[in-house]
Amino acid sequence: MDPMNPIAVYLDDLRSRAERYALARDAALVVAGSLIVALSAQVAVRLPFSPVPVTAQTLAVLLVGATLGSKRGALSLLAYLVEGLAGLPVFAAGASGPAYLLGPTGGYLAGFVAAAFVTGWLVERGWGKHVGRALLAMLAGSATIYLFGLSWLSLFAGRQALALGLLPFLAGDVVKAIAGAALLPAGWWIVGRRG
Repeated sequence: MDPMNPIAVYLDDLRSRAERYALARDAALVVAGSLIVALSAQVAVRLPFSPVPVTAQTLAVLLVGATLGSKRGALSLLAYLVEGLAGLPVFAAGASGPAYLLGPTGGYLAGFVAAAFVTGWLVERGWGKHVGRALLAMLAGSATIYLFGLSWLSLFAGRQALALGLLPFLAGDVVKAIAGAALLPAGWWIVGRRG
């Protein structure tokens, strides 16, 4: 940079301002994503035979990952976990704290971070603009949640983990994946119409 060239200095200043606004925008999106997941966790139905509740979280996690992308989506879910660890009532049915995260459903919560990343990564590669590919991205995200969740649940439930943490939820999660897959291309269509 030439100190005698005021245009170069001015343009450099503009670029740094744009970067600051981008950082603030990204931070706001990350926080908004975490709040969407927190709200979706409040729609919880406890099953008498399973420690895993039925919630709207899975759909919210997948959509946050798909709409914010791999990095911002994963950061949103990390923020969500930090909020819950700090005592905010963001987990299912208003739960919070380290004990909840270390309990039987803690693996699903950790899986949310990875699922948002996986779903976002696939959508960044074009899997979100057509229903078929979007469905595959959503199913990959759901499978990621199950991988983490069942691995952790098996420490508490042993071989019963599949019966307690997978089988009762498969049909509902397929419906959520279909809903997410239908919403993504519709969102692209709306954005394309406005642009």
